[in-house]
Amino acid sequence: MTTIPSSLADAAGLIERRELSPVELTRACLDRIAARNDALRAFISVREKEAMAEAARAEAEIARNAYRGPLHGIPISIKDLVDVAGTATTSGSAVPPRHATYDAHVVANLRRAGAIIVGKTNLHEFAFGTTSDETAFGAVRHPLDPARSPGGSSGGAAVAVVEGMCLGSLGTDTGGSIRIPSAACGITGLKPTLGEISCEDVVPLSTTLDHVGPMTRTVEDAAILYTGMRDGAVTLDDRPPALDAPVWLGVPTAYFFDKLDADVRARFDDALTALRRGGHGLQDVAIAHAERTAEVYLHIVLPEAAWYHAPLLAAHPDRYSPGVRLRLEMGGYILAEDYARAMHARAALRRAVDRALEGVDALLLPTLAIAAPPIGEASVAVEGVQEPVRAIMLRLTQLFNVTGHPAIAIPCGAGRDGLPRSLQLVGHRGGTERLLAVAAAVARQITGGAGSVGGGVG
Repeated sequence: MTTIPSSLADAAGLIERRELSPVELTRACLDRIAARNDALRAFISVREKEAMAEAARAEAEIARNAYRGPLHGIPISIKDLVDVAGTATTSGSAVPPRHATYDAHVVANLRRAGAIIVGKTNLHEFAFGTTSDETAFGAVRHPLDPARSPGGSSGGAAVAVVEGMCLGSLGTDTGGSIRIPSAACGITGLKPTLGEISCEDVVPLSTTLDHVGPMTRTVEDAAILYTGMRDGAVTLDDRPPALDAPVWLGVPTAYFFDKLDADVRARFDDALTALRRGGHGLQDVAIAHAERTAEVYLHIVLPEAAWYHAPLLAAHPDRYSPGVRLRLEMGGYILAEDYARAMHARAALRRAVDRALEGVDALLLPTLAIAAPPIGEASVAVEGVQEPVRAIMLRLTQLFNVTGHPAIAIPCGAGRDGLPRSLQLVGHRGGTERLLAVAAAVARQITGGAGSVGGGVG
């Protein structure tokens, strides 16, 4: 049996040296899907025949010295919100799917880089939720505790990476949908700067907030996959460079640290200690008006989602899950004045984050205020107070969709419950590559760069 390498970068090196066959690696990932998908529901569709054919082509190309780079022959998965030619795009819904006749731009880029697409992953219906339990294909389950949510909306993508069903996943992020499941499952998830990766032929949730990005086991892997998604060409030189000086990080304590479970707070404090020990600089910063984040976010996402779904909702109201349908119906009651006001406030929040980043390399804060919640729970206790699950899961991530700044979730250990906890780093707009370098330095300092704490392959 082929052993699945612990990282995409490791697999790429073995393939380039012809010590690992793309066919054998793809077969091993498909076997992991076959063994675990019924229990975890990570995938909606599996492209077994197509993936094996793609792997055979990659192997033949590499054999004749036509190696394309570190994604060549690497099995990846695609969130089922993104078009893949010849495959239905279900969006996790019972609403009739759209049938893609060509690849989304980002998928075409990954194919050009030589990636092997093993299947399409399960998600919170139409990406409109944080728990991946409202889906027509069965609730996605956490790989460490099947009674818990893996987060959402890209829950299946996170589980697929943790379980070795692929070496990387393509996710989407409108309020935290890459970073939340990455945090819950203990992997790395990158939301690039707004607009850096095309959302063409990706089913929209909110056209002005949507992002596409990579989910992987390590920061290095995220950088490789990000470059392939963006450009369709990648080399090992696209890995984050080692920094020649300590980094300086701003910690926005007000608002962001008001509601945290004890283990999130403890692991964050441990990370601060490790960073100080490594000579990195830390300073308190403030983001003006951060407390308005949820209000601004909702007055943008709800009407934009309602606009896109209006004809589908009119034609198929009973095929939506109740929670998603309710949120879409709410969007129809947002006034144009409220939307315009939110867009004005959005610009103010963008400036506030820019100001908080002045003089620092990145902002440092937790990604998720809680551990992965039990499936089906509407609220969770945080410091003795019951908080709505959806609101508390979005609390620390959604601002950076509103402002468009790049943000990355990286694991920082586990709580007393054995479940992963996560840090979030936020970079300067347009500075995604620099953010990846900073994240790599931080990850090396706090975890030795070990990557996922959410499980293992084998």
